[in-house]
Amino acid sequence: MSKHIDQRQLDSEPEFNRFIDAAMNRRNFLRAAGAAGSVAFFAASPVAQAVAGSMDKSKLMGFKAIPASTADTVVVPEGYVAETMISWGDALFPNSPEFSQSNDSKAQEMQYGDNTDGMTFFPLSDDRAVLVANNEYTNNEYLYTHQGKNISADDVRKSQAAHGVSIIELVKKDGKWMPNVEGRLNRKVTAYTPMEMTGPARGNDLLKTAADPEGGETILGTYNNCANGQTPWGTYLACEENFNGYFAASEEVDLGPTYKRYGVTDKDWGYDWWKHDERFDVAKTPNEPHRFGWVVEIDPMDPNSKPKKRSALGRFKHENAALTINKDGHVVVYLGDDERGEHLYKFVSKNKYKPGTHASNRDLLEEGTLYVAKLDGKEGELKGKGEWVELTFGKNGLTPENGFKSQAEVLIFAREAATQVGATTMDRPEWVAVHPDNKHVFCTLTNNKYRGVRENQPVNVANPREKNPYGHIIRWQPQGGDHTASDFKWDIFVMAGNPENQEGLMAGSANVNKDNMFNSPDGIGFDGAGRLWIQTDGKYSNEGKFAGMGNNQMLCADTKTGEIRRFLTGPIACEITGLAFSPDYKTMFVGIQHPGEDLAPSHFPDGGDSVPRSTVMRITRKDGGVIGA
Repeated sequence: MSKHIDQRQLDSEPEFNRFIDAAMNRRNFLRAAGAAGSVAFFAASPVAQAVAGSMDKSKLMGFKAIPASTADTVVVPEGYVAETMISWGDALFPNSPEFSQSNDSKAQEMQYGDNTDGMTFFPLSDDRAVLVANNEYTNNEYLYTHQGKNISADDVRKSQAAHGVSIIELVKKDGKWMPNVEGRLNRKVTAYTPMEMTGPARGNDLLKTAADPEGGETILGTYNNCANGQTPWGTYLACEENFNGYFAASEEVDLGPTYKRYGVTDKDWGYDWWKHDERFDVAKTPNEPHRFGWVVEIDPMDPNSKPKKRSALGRFKHENAALTINKDGHVVVYLGDDERGEHLYKFVSKNKYKPGTHASNRDLLEEGTLYVAKLDGKEGELKGKGEWVELTFGKNGLTPENGFKSQAEVLIFAREAATQVGATTMDRPEWVAVHPDNKHVFCTLTNNKYRGVRENQPVNVANPREKNPYGHIIRWQPQGGDHTASDFKWDIFVMAGNPENQEGLMAGSANVNKDNMFNSPDGIGFDGAGRLWIQTDGKYSNEGKFAGMGNNQMLCADTKTGEIRRFLTGPIACEITGLAFSPDYKTMFVGIQHPGEDLAPSHFPDGGDSVPRSTVMRITRKDGGVIGA
């Protein structure tokens, strides 16, 4: 594997090089060393061009930016309308009961799940579609009238039914997309839906349980599905993230380092599933944690289909799965592991995509090669080169001598494999998005309080802030525009921060100002025109380091000029997450997750003294135009 980047190939991509050249032409700012040099780089970097006036203001964004907000509502720009489309507990079927906090598990099995996250819009016709959305987790303070005290077996079943994935048909009436409870494709995928493992890990001893001695033939459920992905052959990718928080032990148990690396301990995060479902009691079913932490492929067009966990994509705390078809036909999936000090991954399929033949593409994610990223660069420059290192048994130290007995173990313990090959630790790699030009890839690095604090997470060129409270967005360009290439070139697109009361790197990059400042970028996605939509999941105290930022928000960026404008603000104590568009880009779907978490004073979306509910919002323009234009 070559570590040398052919500059002639990189020069064939003029847009990225123009960014870097514009920055380096003002290298006089970089003569200072250390942090001062980093700040100066931002003043001269490509992301600052719009702010610095070296390029025209964005022609992509036609809306007027909105101010920060602390109101218990969704605010959008003038000329836009934000409406509730579906909320936790709403009907999925004709016989679904009405929402009530006192609903039991049987009711929840018929209702839209809680804490909506990543989502995909699948068009069926001009006026019919399917919306598939993750229901990441639940807030016990609202799921139950007793707020999670003395959880019963039915309470556990209700929680498990509120997790997973909700699939619902939409119909267009009077110009608006809305749920159709009569849809034949409506479906719930929960924490106890039968599914199977595919790929190298299937059948491995580490996946075998008394209930599934074959080790992957019958895995029950998916849960804590954070973000998502979509395939060109019409399937949905749900990504399992914080699966560890559901496991506990009913008796003393010696859990080794592999469990610790994934955060599995003898105590859960308060869900108490283990008390009534022994799958989640590691003292009784020690292999069950190995059956989670995967990407799950779901066919939304076949309600009877069995979801498949794709082990070839590795086991870790998956955020999303950003899929692109490389120019040679190979499927490439970029993946982030959402934990402080973890890594960025890439999967390349063994076989090639065949347009127009969905059936032949259905198992493209079953075989392929997983890679992890190493990033290098000069101190203070906040840009550099990178390499994708192969995670294949027998290569790069992934051998029995180092604790790996097979490719199955490399994938089951992908985190340990990444450490073995010397991958770069990152500040919580979350969503990845591929630009519509298929030449540039972006990833949110949400924050990291351990950066520069823990020995295994020193400050590095790609993660330059100690105890990074604000997060940043990194981007890269594969060598020669080839996503299967081992080498790439990277820079930092934006460093979030607070220029009003912070200095140096903590003030953020030059395209962050008092009118658009934010913290903890999380969800990202592009529309067809190349607008980058940025969603936040950060501190909403509006005080101290976060003064002036208000509630969590969604921003829009022009990646050519670097300009960023605030487009949406959410209600009290929510996270903005999940993003989908209708094919004409005239309707945007956005998730409002956990409004009022920890009993914060939110009653969104119903107002009054109602229980706050996670909600999918439908956003349109009053003039019927394209969102953001």
